[in-house]
Amino acid sequence: MASEPACKFCQIGGHALPSYIVFEDSISLAFLDNRPLFPGHVLLIPKQHVETLADLPAELIRGFFRNVQLLAQAVEQGMRAEGTFVAINNRVSQSVPHLHVHIVPRKKKDGLRGFFWPRNAYKDEEQMKEAREVIRSAAGKAI
Repeated sequence: MASEPACKFCQIGGHALPSYIVFEDSISLAFLDNRPLFPGHVLLIPKQHVETLADLPAELIRGFFRNVQLLAQAVEQGMRAEGTFVAINNRVSQSVPHLHVHIVPRKKKDGLRGFFWPRNAYKDEEQMKEAREVIRSAAGKAI
């Protein structure tokens, strides 16, 4: 699998940097985040260097997201959480330019307030329709 020598997550995936690994298979590796939102906050990375979800090869998607599902259940059960928060940043707010999924244990009233940014409503229905059409058009071209 292709790795990027300067990439911190590729180094972790190749066992060149120490980390607290919680799961590993042939396509991915999960480890404890060193700046967790809560104890048990896990990052799952593909071993192959890809920067964003769009870059993940089609043949890895099924297995990778099966591992996301497995880890969401394991984090919830192992940390005795009431649920999990599962998230991916693509470029913006991505501290390491290597695809990674955050799996965070959650409990009611834990202080985490959903998304950490303000909501911005559509100014009118026309703006909503315009957004719908440009996304539909782009999705049709991507398929």
